[in-house]
Amino acid sequence: MTGRTIVITGASDGIGAAAAKRLSRSGEHVVVVGRSPQKTAAVAADIGADHFLADFSELAQVHRLADELLSHYPRIDVLANNAGGIMGERQVTVDGHEKTFQVNHLAPFLLTTLLIDRLVESKASVLNTSSVGNKLFGRVDVDDLESERGYRSQKAYGTTKLENILFTKELDRRYHSVGISTAAFHPGNVASNFGGESNVRLFRMVYRTPLKHLVLVGSERGSDLLVWLASAAPGRDWVTGEYYSGHSVAKANKQAYDADLARELWDRSAAMVATPQKGADS
Repeated sequence: MTGRTIVITGASDGIGAAAAKRLSRSGEHVVVVGRSPQKTAAVAADIGADHFLADFSELAQVHRLADELLSHYPRIDVLANNAGGIMGERQVTVDGHEKTFQVNHLAPFLLTTLLIDRLVESKASVLNTSSVGNKLFGRVDVDDLESERGYRSQKAYGTTKLENILFTKELDRRYHSVGISTAAFHPGNVASNFGGESNVRLFRMVYRTPLKHLVLVGSERGSDLLVWLASAAPGRDWVTGEYYSGHSVAKANKQAYDADLARELWDRSAAMVATPQKGADS
């Protein structure tokens, strides 16, 4: 399974950059997407890959990215929605959405739905980087997706990581019958620039000090699951629509198994970004 087109967002650093390098070495056509012009270009140049820029805190840039990908690639075999992070104080983006919610959930939802026809044609895999934070901090309230009724940084983060799993399950329900395979995964606790904007004491202590190299795994090891899911065969090597930790299906937050909640989150997200919705069972 070599020579496929694999798009990785959040690939200018951390596990995204490590996965891009490893998949490129195995012969895949990797497309590097990042926010930083310098870092993104450097990663792409190192592996001889195409690269595109997009800041997910601006949905107009997500639209532009989708247009660029559609114009450049007649096939997209894997879309890895890896961009994200934990923020500090509550911020509202230029689009009017709470930043954690937009960057971690709404923007990847938008990108995926804008590419959906190409992904169906390509029988693609859509891989969503979640986190064990979905169990520790996550709680989805569809009537308060913007965290207006009390904002805490780690709760907002954990909730969006739970939303990544709900999105994975609903994407599988709607599109698996027409060829899309999908999985969410916890990459492990990775020593990267993740959490740099957080105002949570624990995250500051771990991610902004040399302590991170003692208690966290490196980006190379942290990229293992993304590389495996992108390289292995869905339906044979891994089960579509599931949440993974290590190479096994893992137990997620109990809300992750609420099909009505997954459907409602999809519908409300679609209304927020106003994208036309299709699907075998929409």
